[in-house]
Amino acid sequence: MARWNSCNILQLAPDAKRLWQFDAKGGGFVLGREQRVPHSETVPAKFGAKNWASLWQPKLNIAWLPPESVFLRVVELPASNAEETLSMVELQLEKISPLPVTQIVWTMHLFDTHTGEQKGGAPPESLQTVIVVIAARSVVEEFLGRLEKAGFLADRLETPMLDLIEAVTPTDDGAWFFPLTLGGQNAALVAWWSGGGLRNLSFVALPPAGDRAKELKDQLAHITWSGELEGWLTTPPKWHLVADPVNAAEWENLLRTGLNEPVQTMPPPAPAELASRTAKRAAAAAKLNLLPAEFTARYHQQFIDRLWLRGLAYAGLAYAVFLVIYFCATAFLGYQTRQVEGDVAKISNNYTNAIQLKVRYGILQERSQLKYAALDCWELVAQELPPGISLQRSSFADGRKLTLNGQVSPDDTQKIIDFYDTLRKAKLNGQAMFDPNPGSGDQLTYRQQGNQVFWNFGLELLHTEAEQR
Repeated sequence: MARWNSCNILQLAPDAKRLWQFDAKGGGFVLGREQRVPHSETVPAKFGAKNWASLWQPKLNIAWLPPESVFLRVVELPASNAEETLSMVELQLEKISPLPVTQIVWTMHLFDTHTGEQKGGAPPESLQTVIVVIAARSVVEEFLGRLEKAGFLADRLETPMLDLIEAVTPTDDGAWFFPLTLGGQNAALVAWWSGGGLRNLSFVALPPAGDRAKELKDQLAHITWSGELEGWLTTPPKWHLVADPVNAAEWENLLRTGLNEPVQTMPPPAPAELASRTAKRAAAAAKLNLLPAEFTARYHQQFIDRLWLRGLAYAGLAYAVFLVIYFCATAFLGYQTRQVEGDVAKISNNYTNAIQLKVRYGILQERSQLKYAALDCWELVAQELPPGISLQRSSFADGRKLTLNGQVSPDDTQKIIDFYDTLRKAKLNGQAMFDPNPGSGDQLTYRQQGNQVFWNFGLELLHTEAEQR
């Protein structure tokens, strides 16, 4: 029962659909809500429908078969496990079934276990009483069709008469009457206890007219004779009536008149309590069920298909919402983009003019710096040029490179070497003017022609305009 989270029970009563919803708590079921639904309306979805939550909070849907749709048989078998008991019942099914086995659905309920009579010197045998519930397959399929139209897909089909019988705890042998309605006719289920165990279950019906007490007496006499012939009824039975006040008045009068014997009366369990007993019994019952296997498989497949369809519907809805959000965001960003483009178009002329002015300013600034750089170079050359060295030619190219050449007497060759080194290391305003790296510029070269030495070298400015930018 721990695997069930809730249980719903449906009864198709003559006046309306009766629904009970139980919550699994404390090893049992606690009534959560009770409702009546007119036959013209479908069952509310909170009772019958299953959704995604049913995967981790499973609920059990049970429908009560009408009493006139089932046959009850009592079988006494040696005590054994469930599988062996099932096999033993199957062996007797053809004998106890009122219909061909191929046309029925059936289940069984272990009612009690007791010790049989001792025979000879053998120890008493442990026996179990099994109630076999039989229903015509065509009747069950028709009933399931009614449930489907009402919007209720059952997981199990049960009969409340089993729970009604279990609610009684007989202290002596006798017959127990449970009034009910069979196809609109007043009737009663009669449970016969003898020898400390349940021996027989039978129905008696009251005629709509005539001597009803005599008719009831005749039906009970036939059951009594049958019990005496079968050997389970050995003493005169005591009569008990389990009925509500309305039925108790009618049935007690008929029993006293027809049998001329005292009748003990007791109240039955309330419908909600009876439904709670059904829920607890069905939750702990075996898989054997009055519901045909093909209906179980079809309902399960419908449940899976419904989950898939709902999942696809939710996915489609989420996708549609995503598309709406996407297109709204796209439209908003497009609006912002058009605004920015408009603003850009308004200032584009000013921006172009500003760029042009910036370029012109850069060119003028570069020319100014180149002019001052050339003057600075000439100033350094003039300051550092030693006497005796003749400067024939100088050039300042690309604002980066200073080239000098000239001539000197062979005796003053060292002066030109010192001049080259001094100029390379010269500083202006505390900063090196030329790149001191030997690999930069043109190295000092000189050659002697006649009585003159011709020299030339080139220096690269360390701080050029390009580098400053």
